[in-house]
Amino acid sequence: MGFDTVDWIAYSLVMFFGSVALYLAVRKSTLMRVPRHLTNLAMFAIPLIAYLGLGIVGGHSYALSAVNAVSIILVSILFAYIGNKMSLHAIDIAPNPGYSLVLSKSYVLFTALVSVLLFGAELTLRSAIAILIIVIFSVLIMIDPKNAKKTSSKKWIHLSIGAFFAWGFLSLSSKYLFSNGVDTIAFLTYLYAIVTACIVGVDGVDGNSFSKLRPKEWLVLFVVGVFSTVFNFGNFQSISTAPNVGYVNAINAGSISAVTVFAVLVFKDELTFQKAIGVSGVTLGVLLLVL
Repeated sequence: MGFDTVDWIAYSLVMFFGSVALYLAVRKSTLMRVPRHLTNLAMFAIPLIAYLGLGIVGGHSYALSAVNAVSIILVSILFAYIGNKMSLHAIDIAPNPGYSLVLSKSYVLFTALVSVLLFGAELTLRSAIAILIIVIFSVLIMIDPKNAKKTSSKKWIHLSIGAFFAWGFLSLSSKYLFSNGVDTIAFLTYLYAIVTACIVGVDGVDGNSFSKLRPKEWLVLFVVGVFSTVFNFGNFQSISTAPNVGYVNAINAGSISAVTVFAVLVFKDELTFQKAIGVSGVTLGVLLLVL
């Protein structure tokens, strides 16, 4: 069975699992004080090796037109590299990783509507209601006036909004490229190669950056890379096959409820009654969208 014959919902479930595991691993990396640029590199360099292997073994085409090649370069730098840096920093300084992620991933409404205009995508009433439920209840997870008073900096909000636009345009741009004949695995390989080069070149990551890492830190970076591979594979495969990019992004946003719950269980982050209602509502919205 080829990748393109698998239902987009199955890919989205792979993405959902990968999203939760990835951001919990990133949080663990942060708590262990692993340098952020090394975590960022692990999120791209390890998947690059995996996607390159898949491309070679699976015989995927890496041919690109000049326009598509330039598009991938711009998308990789502006949306993937810069967007990921903003997201990682926001997760690092937010009081709970779910707060930052729910804001940055709420681009679902933006992509759902724009997909209809740009690609003639479907947007059923049931799906639209499900997306609205996910977004509305996600707000309950994020907003906590009492907690906001205890937070000295709002910088994570600005960074999350920047990531919002980066992720939104990344989804729409990738859908456009897939619709114009770019192979998904080839796209991921090029994307991750360019971003990895940016991290090494711009952030100045070299061999000395890894010299002081302990075995546990190497392990957590490897785990970050593995789940980044899983998450993005499911994400872009589902974007390629889904009837509307917004549907995929809605499920992606829905994963924030699971991130928030597991952050409480694993890292003892707070979970108020309000946020518990939000988690329940988001779960309902995701089920309405996929069932």
